[in-house]
Amino acid sequence: MSMLSKLRCITVDVTAKSVGLPCPDYKRMHEGFKHAYRDMATKYPCFGYAAKMPNIVWWKTCVRDSFIRAGYHYDEDTFEKVFRRIYASFGSAAPYSIFPDSIPFLSWVHEQGLTVGIISDAEYRYPDVILPAMGLNQGSQWDFGVFSGLEGVEKPDPRIYEIALKRAGSLAPEEVLHIGDSMRKDYVPAISIGMHALLLDRFKTSDAVEWRKSGAVVLPDLEAAKEWLTSEKSTC
Repeated sequence: MSMLSKLRCITVDVTAKSVGLPCPDYKRMHEGFKHAYRDMATKYPCFGYAAKMPNIVWWKTCVRDSFIRAGYHYDEDTFEKVFRRIYASFGSAAPYSIFPDSIPFLSWVHEQGLTVGIISDAEYRYPDVILPAMGLNQGSQWDFGVFSGLEGVEKPDPRIYEIALKRAGSLAPEEVLHIGDSMRKDYVPAISIGMHALLLDRFKTSDAVEWRKSGAVVLPDLEAAKEWLTSEKSTC
């Protein structure tokens, strides 16, 4: 019996990969942003959900700190202009791309009669603005979403997966497969509540060796996931 025949829903994290925007010193800005984002996510998780912080204030604080850490100090008027351009850009499809196998895979899952869900640590603009701008539309490519900025809970908290089960129609965990790319944020919490899970290793990372040793199914892309799902030998 194939894994596909056991399932009623597949959830994925299709967080788009950022292709970046030009800046004076990408490496320095990238490092500054990484640390600034981590600090904001620690102080105000889920994009400030619990603190009732407006999304734009969360991002403005994060971006300002990113520039400071990178050694750039702007006057208020200049920073406001720069920030508004960044905020508007990252609320559109401009700085993102999606993997070419994503839409065909989601369409195929629908053709098999399964529900498709998206689980992502993403802010409120993601489902209504960013995903549609990239051709990922609710009702066509996906049926429901669970986004940390809207729910107030983020990975690896298992509750975000429990919300997904309810949103899928109160399905039993064993009827749902989650596909992600992080052992800590995707695989472990999904498995902990009884869901099936597999990991994608698109970039042949060294972590994948340990993932496999831990017993996880690790595949290179969604085309391989499709083949695995229909195989009579698929188990996880």
